Amino acid sequence: MTAYPSLHMIIDGQPVAGGGRRTHAVVNPATGETIGELPLADAADLERALEVAAQGFRIWRDSTPQQRAAVLQGAARLMLERQEDLARIATMEEGKTLPEARIEVLMNVGLFNFYAGEVFRNYGRTLVRPAGQRSTVTHEPVGPVAAFAPWNFPLGNPGRKLGAPIAAGCSVILKAAEETPASALGVLQCLLDAGLPKQVAQAVFGVPDEVSRHLLGSPIIRKLSFTGSTVVGKHLVKLAADNMLRTTMELGGHGPVLVFADADVDAALDMMAASKYRNAGQVCVSPTRFIVEESVFDRFRDGFVERVGRIKVGNGLEDGVVMGPMANPRRPEAMDRLIGEAKARGAKLHTGGQRIGNAGYFYAPTVLSEIPLDAAIMNEEPFGPVALINPFSGEEAMIAEANRLPYGLAAYAWTQDAKRQKRLSREIETGMMGMNTTMIGGADSPFGGVKWSGHGAEDGPEGIMACMVTKAVHEG
Repeated sequence: MTAYPSLHMIIDGQPVAGGGRRTHAVVNPATGETIGELPLADAADLERALEVAAQGFRIWRDSTPQQRAAVLQGAARLMLERQEDLARIATMEEGKTLPEARIEVLMNVGLFNFYAGEVFRNYGRTLVRPAGQRSTVTHEPVGPVAAFAPWNFPLGNPGRKLGAPIAAGCSVILKAAEETPASALGVLQCLLDAGLPKQVAQAVFGVPDEVSRHLLGSPIIRKLSFTGSTVVGKHLVKLAADNMLRTTMELGGHGPVLVFADADVDAALDMMAASKYRNAGQVCVSPTRFIVEESVFDRFRDGFVERVGRIKVGNGLEDGVVMGPMANPRRPEAMDRLIGEAKARGAKLHTGGQRIGNAGYFYAPTVLSEIPLDAAIMNEEPFGPVALINPFSGEEAMIAEANRLPYGLAAYAWTQDAKRQKRLSREIETGMMGMNTTMIGGADSPFGGVKWSGHGAEDGPEGIMACMVTKAVHEG
């Protein structure tokens, strides 16, 4: 059985703890018990991290593709070797089931191996010019990156935040979530153990607003990468504007799912019910608003409720558990507020809608239907185990509802009509679209949104390019 490790920051390759620093209690969401005390950075720690990151950039920007590839591939191998320990730590910190946490490790392995190949494909170009002239376009690492990762994917989010800058030749200061620090430290340690120079990547924790203001206010930082809520993202973009930092922002969503009468309803139910309650619904691309054509509404709603009834909720370390607890006490409180308000406005509750047990942060998988569009839960990302199922009449009304909100991260559609699939892929305002599938991500595929869901992309070639600047050089 994996023991929960002692906690620290990593600056210049060394663990940083103690010294009278403030601490944050890390809690196991399945039990509500404190499992670790995390030291929080003070201003001196952040200044030291910045100084080391500046040194690290000078070292790593001149590294060869072979060196960067070797580190990324080595880290991927180590994560695979340490998969079980990393997964168990992530489950203890965040609550997700152990099988989900194991998959998260494999996501990092795939991404790091892809980036290890992509470093050799970061081509520039030579422009056509008259004899005696030469013009080239090259890509260069942007500089030290401040990367902020949330708690919902405690391994995958740090992997994204570290992998892209390192592949591009940047240094990076990672501030992962204080709720899930050991997972992030485990990913970074794999990189360091694989030969990453100690100056290239640092891990700090602290009061979020203190850390963000300090790092983003420094002239050393040249890029902000953030995954999290739209509210916090907007705040950070404003801070980043003062130093004209480049930004990659992967923000909130409110995933619409369009289900048409010609869809394979059973296939849609099987995939979407499983996807909805993955990680207790605490997924930015979680399918949430089910926009169902009227003629199949009753069948879809009843089938969804029936499948939800089979979900086993419990400690994510236990065999057979399909859904673990929510990650922190704020999330059940949000569920109670949003679901209660929707019911007061006339929404129908079919199952769930309440907490489970007296220990930990468990919440019952919930299904609401016929929810008024002005209910808060139809406009505010619930980020929890609740499905919202409403009937609509016809394609035009369904598209209008899908695009009604200012979010545009992920959308899904179920239809067998090939022409309609083309129309939907064009008309739905989203960064990622799943057509008769829930598989919308991959190491080689850009991950990002539009509108209030952010800008820029992670993963794929785009993930590395987001950490590069383009330079044109003209020679006479």
